[in-house]
Amino acid sequence: MTTFTELQKDRRKFLALTGLTLREFQQLLPAFEQSYERLYREDQTLAGQPRQRFPGGGRKGVLDAPEQKLLFLLIYLKTYPLQALLGQLFGLSQPRVNYWLHRLLPILHEALDELGVLPERDGRRFAHSQAACGEGPRLIIDATERRRQRPKSPEKQAAHYTGKKKTHTDKNVVIAGARSKRIGFLGGTCPGSRHDKAVADQEAIAYPPGTVLYQDTGFQGYEPAVQETRQAKKKAAQRKAHAR
Repeated sequence: MTTFTELQKDRRKFLALTGLTLREFQQLLPAFEQSYERLYREDQTLAGQPRQRFPGGGRKGVLDAPEQKLLFLLIYLKTYPLQALLGQLFGLSQPRVNYWLHRLLPILHEALDELGVLPERDGRRFAHSQAACGEGPRLIIDATERRRQRPKSPEKQAAHYTGKKKTHTDKNVVIAGARSKRIGFLGGTCPGSRHDKAVADQEAIAYPPGTVLYQDTGFQGYEPAVQETRQAKKKAAQRKAHAR
C-alpha cells in the first residue's frame, strides 16, 4: 500500500506522483487539515447531528491521517488513474475511492483558496487578481491538453479528436508568471480540437497594465491589449528538418 511515510523518502518519486515537492506538500498540509476539521467536525455526524460515541473510536481507516488523505487526493489529481487502480494503491475498494474523492476535493479547494494560490477562472477579473497577488507583468500563455475517454457520439468524437495527439482530449488555456511559474489563470474546459487562439479569444482575458506576454505558434494572431507579445520562432535548421 502507498503511504506518505514511505513515499516521502524518495523525493523524485514523490514529485512525480503528486506534482508537489515535499516542502510544498508540508506547506499545504496544515491548511488542508484545518479545512477538513472545519467541514467535518469530530463532535458531529455527517448529517450535522451530535455524535453519540466518542470521536476516535473503532478501527482506523487507511486514510485516517491527514497526510495520507492529502497524498491520496494529490496522486489522483496528478496521475488521474482509474478508481479501481487507485484503490489498489491505497487498499480501498472502488466505491470507497469514489466516496473519499467526493469528500476530499472540496477540502483541497478550500485550503488552496485560503492560501491564496487558486488560479483565477474569470478572464475579465484576471488583471485585478494579478495586482492583488503582486505578480510581475511578464506572463506566459499556453494551452494544455489531457486525454479523455473516447465519446460514443460521432459528433463528440469529432469535437474532441486532435490529430496532433492522435487521441481525444480536453483543452484549457493557462497563464503563468514567467518568473514565479505560478498558474494565475485557468480557463474553462473545451474540446481538444479547438484552436488555442480561438479558446483564448473566447476567454476575453483582461491583462494587467504593462504586460509582456510570451506565447507559442498556437496563438498566432492573438493580439490582446498588452504592452508587447513575444512569440518563439523556430531556427532555420529546425524548419528545414520539419519540412522534410
